[in-house]
Amino acid sequence: MTEGTVAAAEPAPAAASLSALDRVLYALFARNADSGRHARDRRHYRGTDLRISFDVFLARVYGASWVVAVVVALVTGLVVVTASPDLPDAIAAVLEASLPVVRRDGLPYVPRIAVAVAAALVVAGAAKAATVRLGGRYLAWRASARRSDVERTMPGAVRYLYVLSSGSDGHREMLRKVASTDAYGETAVATRKVLNTTALTGSLNEGLRRVARDTPSRELLSPFLLKFREHAEQGEEELATYLQMESRMLGHRQDRARQRAQGFLELLSEMFMVLLVLPTLLVIVLTVLAVIAPGLSEPVATPLGTISARAVVVYTSAAFVFVLGVGASAVVGELRPPGQTVAYERPASASDVVLTAAINPASAAAVGVFVAVAAAGALWYEGYRPTNVVLLGYVAYAVPVGLVSVRRARLDDAKDRQIKDFAHAVSGHVNLGRPFQEAVEIVARDVDFGALNPDVADLALNLSFATREPTDVDVRAAALDRFVSRVGTPLAEQSVGLVTGALDAGSDAGAVFDTLQTEIGRLYHEKRELRSNLLVYVAVGWTTALLVIGIAVAVGMQVFDGFAQLSSVEGPGGYVLNATAIDLPRERFRIYVVTQATMLASGWFAGTASRGRYEALLHSGSLVAVCYAVFAGVGMI
Repeated sequence: MTEGTVAAAEPAPAAASLSALDRVLYALFARNADSGRHARDRRHYRGTDLRISFDVFLARVYGASWVVAVVVALVTGLVVVTASPDLPDAIAAVLEASLPVVRRDGLPYVPRIAVAVAAALVVAGAAKAATVRLGGRYLAWRASARRSDVERTMPGAVRYLYVLSSGSDGHREMLRKVASTDAYGETAVATRKVLNTTALTGSLNEGLRRVARDTPSRELLSPFLLKFREHAEQGEEELATYLQMESRMLGHRQDRARQRAQGFLELLSEMFMVLLVLPTLLVIVLTVLAVIAPGLSEPVATPLGTISARAVVVYTSAAFVFVLGVGASAVVGELRPPGQTVAYERPASASDVVLTAAINPASAAAVGVFVAVAAAGALWYEGYRPTNVVLLGYVAYAVPVGLVSVRRARLDDAKDRQIKDFAHAVSGHVNLGRPFQEAVEIVARDVDFGALNPDVADLALNLSFATREPTDVDVRAAALDRFVSRVGTPLAEQSVGLVTGALDAGSDAGAVFDTLQTEIGRLYHEKRELRSNLLVYVAVGWTTALLVIGIAVAVGMQVFDGFAQLSSVEGPGGYVLNATAIDLPRERFRIYVVTQATMLASGWFAGTASRGRYEALLHSGSLVAVCYAVFAGVGMI
């Protein structure tokens, strides 16, 4: 059975197809799949395209929930048993304060082991229920992600179908060309499901109907498939008119969605700035309060050791900032249209990885690991603190990889600028009646396309192996696929790729290249607009980071020094401040840790907004280096 096949029902999985663990879990927990509380999860499952049955998935979730429950119960019981001896009195005091009718002397004595068992059962039950619920949320998330991808890729797929409708291909062949185009993402996956179901049932109408029923895109793809079936039955002219109208409507819808995402991103950036600055201010305030209230620095015994309450807040703030940065970067990455982000692939052989490390970010990321390990080892040998060894090792890894990504991005931008001129030049010759191969040969010889010249020359050479007969489509398709692969940008894949299928379908060449020019122009305009809009958030990330550095250094140099001076001033009643109330090196280092966490968060936010995760390495590594240089330069570390 081919990928993406949709069966009429969900049969029980064959025992031979499951692992021993899956068979055990299936026998124990598969009955839960028929429960009414999982009806919504089953609906979400139909829109996920998972390769395992719903029963097996749910059995795995229930198995994981029991593992989580056991682990959480053991940890909770251990914490309660090893907690401070004053724990029962503390609980009784809380009950007496919150419930006036409860008297401490009236509470019965409860053995600690009983408290541990009760707490373990309650927390384990909550953890088990949360795990099962999280499994359902995972299905909902997968369905939502597919729905979002359909909304992103469907406009381009419908425009492609409109171009194909002017040719001689049948409806199945039109859908097959869309299904084979990876640039159309989940829309292509849904189309493959239509074709697979059609192959099983022998009816295209049945394939369209079933996929329209099961797709998570209930408001977009589902009505389109049903209307496609309806207009296809009315004739080719009606279908072409419908596809043209639908492509325009989807284009307008996509523009509105982009504007909404822009507004959400503005709100996200404002919240991001506030949440990044607050932890640093909290650490500074706690340090000042520690001078007035020394109790904040008193050690507290925990099962993992002794630590002060203020240290817990400081390092928790650093962790919060780091997690916030990762989360904000993930949200920004989701708001970026995936078609505007280049996915680089690392070569298979080690020698090719090394040779392409200067131009391929994926290769640079692999080679950079060895550079970072060597740098960290040298820093450790020189006696740097472990924190700085990790941070500067990260700089040694992130900055070179980020620079390679910027270099490659500029090359891709240059190719995208020239591909518009290439399409315009070829279109002019095709409209004059010249065959496609001859048009490419002429423009490759007579026009300078800058960074695109080697790729155009390669395309002309490969097309020269094809005959002048319009039926010789295999060589032409292979040459265009190689051209798109060599250019390697989303714009080339989304635009030039439609030429192959359209010409193979016998579509009018002039109409195809007119559509190609329009598509390339629209995509390039979207790319430039997105780039200009997201540069604002790059500035937000850097401004926030530099602001935090300024605040931290000012407090560490002025306020803390002022406290140190007051501790040496003796008044009538003794020293103004206790000399042990503030440890300058320790407090400055704690502020440094929180500030560096802010640098990582801001850098990831700025870089992801700019061009993606590889440039996020450059921005975060650069900010970490700047922070280290400033703190070391003023003598705070």
